[in-house]
Amino acid sequence: MKAFTYIEKGKFAMTDKPRPSIQSPTDAIVRVTLGSICTSDLHIKHGSVPRAVPGITVGHEMVGIVEETGSEVKGVSVGDRVTVNVETFCGDCFYCRHGYVNNCTSPHGGWALGCRIDGGQAEYVRVPLASQGLNRIPDSVTDDQALFVGDILATGFWAARISEISPDDTVLIIGAGPTGICTLLCVMLKHPKNIIVCEQSEERRRFIRNNYPDVLVTTPEECCDFTAAHSLHGGADRVLEVAGGPDTFQLAWQCARPNAIVTIVALYDKPQLLPLPDMYGKNLTFKTGGVDGCDCAEVLQLIAQGKIDTTPLITHRFPLSRIEEAYRIFENKEDNVNKIAIYND
Repeated sequence: MKAFTYIEKGKFAMTDKPRPSIQSPTDAIVRVTLGSICTSDLHIKHGSVPRAVPGITVGHEMVGIVEETGSEVKGVSVGDRVTVNVETFCGDCFYCRHGYVNNCTSPHGGWALGCRIDGGQAEYVRVPLASQGLNRIPDSVTDDQALFVGDILATGFWAARISEISPDDTVLIIGAGPTGICTLLCVMLKHPKNIIVCEQSEERRRFIRNNYPDVLVTTPEECCDFTAAHSLHGGADRVLEVAGGPDTFQLAWQCARPNAIVTIVALYDKPQLLPLPDMYGKNLTFKTGGVDGCDCAEVLQLIAQGKIDTTPLITHRFPLSRIEEAYRIFENKEDNVNKIAIYND
């Protein structure tokens, strides 16, 4: 089968690989019907993910149809349309039982697909621990609607959940890329008093204004003053940083009011400075780390109920055979790209 593969730092290429097979009774084989390209794939390409293994098939955003299941797989059956979770997790260890599935102690736990084992920018993918990693898509939900459930939408949902948002809060979201939009949609479910989105790109600011007219929009240069002017206590009650830019971590804590919660879900290329002397007395609570993608079933139900719609994010479509062209457009932010759907020829 065709598989888009991490060859070495700076290089991905299409290769031929055998169709995956069941290796464990907890595995499932999924025929990928729709996938996407994530910024994390670019991080792998540029060597920013040390645990990524050269030779693996990349890709961790996908939906598909179950083709085969191991003898111990529960909850899904052959023929089911499913979302694939970006994380694999056992469901039984200490961390899984407490909802911290990103820290699963299984050898396959955490971000494995498209990083440590073959992922989904291919015709088929083997999903370990499939009882936890697959969620059946409701009949009323299309593949397009479900495409981002297992990764960026799970990230946005998790970020909103751990930020402890109340109806009285002013919430600042830094970044209006695909993960930022998914975070915005999930923050909107909390109905805070004000939502502010900070974004450098004029095109992305326009996207917010056109699709979410009740959301306030600002630029990084104006963000601190704008946020202070639109909040009751001199800064945002909750800040969610999903941009991962060179200065966005500093912007996040600077725009927060004293005793605020600052949630960091961005993946940075470089270490970030925590200037404790400068922030002394702000008494901030930081929440950081990778997504705990354990809410996918709930997210699918919210989509089925019409409460979340990420389909406007899909701006381009390419067959798997043209994925290199899709990567070029996505990486260079050409043609007003947002998210690219990759379908099998």
